[in-house]
Amino acid sequence: MPSINNGGARPAALFVMDPVHLDRLFPPAVRKRLSEVLRLPESAAPHPAAAPDIDPAEVEVLITGWGCTPLTEPVLAGLPRLRAVLHAAGSVKHHITPACWERDLVVSSAAAANALPVAEFTLGAILLSGKNALGTAARYAAGGRPPTVAQTSAFGNYRRRIGIVGASRIGRRVIELLRPFDFEVAVHDPYLPKEQARELGVRPLPLDELCAVSDVLSLHAPAVPATRGLLDARRLALLPDGATVINTARGSLVDHAALEAELVSGRITAVLDVTEPEPLPAGSPLFGLDGVLVTPHIAGALGNELERLGDLVADEAAALCAGRPLGHRVHRSDLDTIA
Repeated sequence: MPSINNGGARPAALFVMDPVHLDRLFPPAVRKRLSEVLRLPESAAPHPAAAPDIDPAEVEVLITGWGCTPLTEPVLAGLPRLRAVLHAAGSVKHHITPACWERDLVVSSAAAANALPVAEFTLGAILLSGKNALGTAARYAAGGRPPTVAQTSAFGNYRRRIGIVGASRIGRRVIELLRPFDFEVAVHDPYLPKEQARELGVRPLPLDELCAVSDVLSLHAPAVPATRGLLDARRLALLPDGATVINTARGSLVDHAALEAELVSGRITAVLDVTEPEPLPAGSPLFGLDGVLVTPHIAGALGNELERLGDLVADEAAALCAGRPLGHRVHRSDLDTIA
């Protein structure tokens, strides 16, 4: 890849995102790393035309994040020298448009860094579900007594059967995190070759069979038309009694009405970091169920985890300016298989 560092001069860059995220993504140490290879503005704006201290016509690199305006052809027309977009978040689907690919822009994403806390959240949810922590805590608070031996007969994480739907970046990281534990892990992903499943140390299964044998079913598939309603009423009914559904991917993967019916019945439990609709209406019955945890899309990078995304962008910027291959480049063909 040709270097964009022409004659040793630092290329001009803009932060294009909601300004509220800037200092968390790029604290002083990370900002210093970026400033060694790029000429940076002092602040961020959601639109390149709102840049306060660098002329967009000079900009060669956009550092984007949550809140970035879609980079349509009219927006790109104001960035005649733009050559690269480094995204300090996960999916690029919300702001990278066909016009970006037509301009042959280099596009990079920090999705790999954002995947790590999602996988860690999932691991915690799996381990707690094995102890039926949510339902037990609710009953303990209501009655003030610990569960009886009979009530704990279905508890435990020894040889618990975990089903992973989607060997995505996050799905693979979850599989890796599960290795130290005594779980039986299987996966469904129509794009995963059997030899790769063997390398991951998991058993590939058709989705119906995976549902039927999983004590925990964790969703990590992309939100594309083919996966909408992937977990429908029929497949939810295949889950064993007492199974747990974990969704940290997208709410559209699950038929919400069917899932709500199963959860209200108490037959299965769930940890839902994403829903459809999102957010749920205030009167949703899911908020009052003992065996259901609904969180407001917090599994991804938050707080000090955001610095990891900034570090990845700094690495990508250094590679870009040195003419080295980017480790996290996104291609147009990738968009059908990423969230």
